[in-house]
Amino acid sequence: MNQFTALEKRRFWILVVIVSISGFSQGMLLPLISVIFEQDGLSSSLNGLNATGLYIGTLLISPFMEQPLRRFGYKPIILIGGMLVFVSLLLFPLWKSVVFWFILRLFIGIGDHALHFSTQTWITSFSPQERLGRNIALYGLSFGIGFAAGPLFLPLVYIYEGLPFIISGILCMSAWSLIFFVDNDFPGHIHETSTMRGTWARFGATIGFAWVAFIPPFSYGFLESSLHAIFPVYALRNDVNVSMVSIILAAFSTGGILSQLPLGALSDRIGRKKVVLFSLFGGAFSFSLAAMLENNVWTLIGAFLLAGLFVGSTFSLGISYMADLTPKALLPSGNLLCGIFFSIGSLTGPFLGGVFLEYFKDFSFLWLISLFLLTLSLLSLLKPKKQHVQSS
Repeated sequence: MNQFTALEKRRFWILVVIVSISGFSQGMLLPLISVIFEQDGLSSSLNGLNATGLYIGTLLISPFMEQPLRRFGYKPIILIGGMLVFVSLLLFPLWKSVVFWFILRLFIGIGDHALHFSTQTWITSFSPQERLGRNIALYGLSFGIGFAAGPLFLPLVYIYEGLPFIISGILCMSAWSLIFFVDNDFPGHIHETSTMRGTWARFGATIGFAWVAFIPPFSYGFLESSLHAIFPVYALRNDVNVSMVSIILAAFSTGGILSQLPLGALSDRIGRKKVVLFSLFGGAFSFSLAAMLENNVWTLIGAFLLAGLFVGSTFSLGISYMADLTPKALLPSGNLLCGIFFSIGSLTGPFLGGVFLEYFKDFSFLWLISLFLLTLSLLSLLKPKKQHVQSS
């Protein structure tokens, strides 16, 4: 199948809209809570630890996602996931507590993962091979646009602290309602039984085929969480005001938006691995530049924009790379593992970033990001032992 049917086009764009609003809520939530806690005097370590709630939720639910998806199909999982997200967002203003907000972030992590896992797997299952990179890039682009818009709503906290949460919750609920206009569908069936033992066996097989493709989602998880949860703390301590922090973060996300489609299309033409290496090495260089130019807020914005151009697409590139390396029957497992590695990176980012701020006060936080990306760039030079090429 070389062309989308009208039904598939409508389904694709509805999934894209849902993901964009989810990106908005995530892009706003991380820096918003970090800024609120920093202004309340919470330590950077505790601030970073609280941010991990989102990703702990993702990891907790990950081993249990594949069986319900195969049994009930994509639509019910998206419905439940989206509902968890917008209900949790609307509950934030009810009670300001570190523990309560951590629990809400936990539920948002569970809901977001259900939503993203279902939409990613759905899109990779019905996209023709020659359009896979482009379609996943559009998916990543929609998330990136939402994520870039999120931090721009930070100044609303000065009008009323709960206002950003309420706006985000209403937008998520509006986008979530679109799924009612899509018919349910199911992933391709495989011979293994849908048991936990079968799930772990499929995880092992998928890692054997595509472990190198999970490096980009891991890197993006680390970047997203550390930049949005810890960088605002670092910036505020260096006398950068909240409005400028939101612009700096938006610059990074804007870079990712601008490069999503070009890098996705380029990866279709010259191969996923070359583009992944280009992105990771370029990101390491960009954050080194940012660390050297951070004394001027405008050059810092430029460096963040450049970094976003390189590494803002790594999550969607990783999904496409995984789909190339993985047999079609293992695509649900591959998409699930992309989410798991993203979450592991996301857990690592705030924790390491918080510890770094606590104990390495004389060094720029951006050097940590640069060193991290350089290490992953070198790992990405290795080849998976098993090889698989998807047929078109």
